[in-house]
Formats: sequence, structure tokens, C-alpha cells
Amino acid sequence: MASQPFPRLVSLACHDLRTPLATVYGFARTLTRTGDLDERSQRFIGMIEEASEQMTDLLDLLGVAARIAGKRWEPALRDADTLELVTFDDERIAVSGEGETIETEPDTLAIALRALAIAAARYGPADQVAWEARGRQLALSPLLPEARAVVMGEEPRDLGSLVARMVIEELGGSLTLEGERLIVAL
Repeated sequence: MASQPFPRLVSLACHDLRTPLATVYGFARTLTRTGDLDERSQRFIGMIEEASEQMTDLLDLLGVAARIAGKRWEPALRDADTLELVTFDDERIAVSGEGETIETEPDTLAIALRALAIAAARYGPADQVAWEARGRQLALSPLLPEARAVVMGEEPRDLGSLVARMVIEELGGSLTLEGERLIVAL
């Protein structure tokens, strides 16, 4: 058997993990829709659904990281508004400002930007963080001292942050610190 480069093996693993994950998520959604569950069971099924969605995002990020490392990522570029890229249905992440239309790979970039915000909140810790869009520049705050090294990738404790940097830089952007703010230039 020929040896496969590590990025190719990671890509294959991400692909192969999707099927059992989709099965778990599908059955959880089916149980939710039946409405026959007591409140406690409904809460547990909701946790399974949420964890499945998080695992899907992590697999997406890991797969992109493997393709970037293997020089095989071909982002599907299309127009996207920078304000929309940082607008999420997550009470931990606020958003303000004015966006600008850019050509980028919006699906992966949005997942990466969400990962940065979640890491800033988790490792801060902060109850809420906020993205401010100013055209092609996005500012995430507060980036508290406890979260800086993790979000900037200096302390490798968060997959989302590490891959976010790879994605942003591969798309021609950059990440810099400005006080308690992370500046993402796209």
C-alpha cells in the first residue's frame, strides 16, 4: 500500500466521519420532530443536535486545513458582504458597523470568523464579544489577555482559531492585534 501524505489522510478521515455524524444528527432531528419526548429527553436530544452541528463545523475546518496544507484548497469565490460574514444566530456574538461587498469564499470564512469569536468568548472568558465591520476590516472585541495567545494561534488550544488564521491568510487577509481588539483585514 502506497503511503499517503498526512493532509490527504486527514481529508479522507473528515470525509468518512461525515456519514456516521449525519446518521446521529438525522436520528436526533427525527426524535425532536416526533414531539413524544418528555422535557428532559428533549433537552438531551437538543444537546446531541447542537454537538452534531459543532462537530460538522469542526470537520469542515479540519478538512479545509488539510486541503490548505496539501496545497489542494480551491476556494469557491463569490461576492459576500463583510457585515453578513460576522452575523450569527448566537447570543455570545454581537455585530455592528457597515459592511462592504468582497469576493471571497463566504461559507468557510464565516465559519472561521465565528470560530475566532467563540474562542475569544470562551478563553477570555467573556459573556459576549462583538464584531464591528468597517468595510473590508473587521474588529473583534474584547480580546482579553487570557484569550489572546489562543486566538492568535500562539497557544494551540483551539482548532477553530488555528484554522481561521490559515483560511484568512490563504484568502489574502491578515490578523493583527490592536489593544483588546483583533483586527481582521480581508
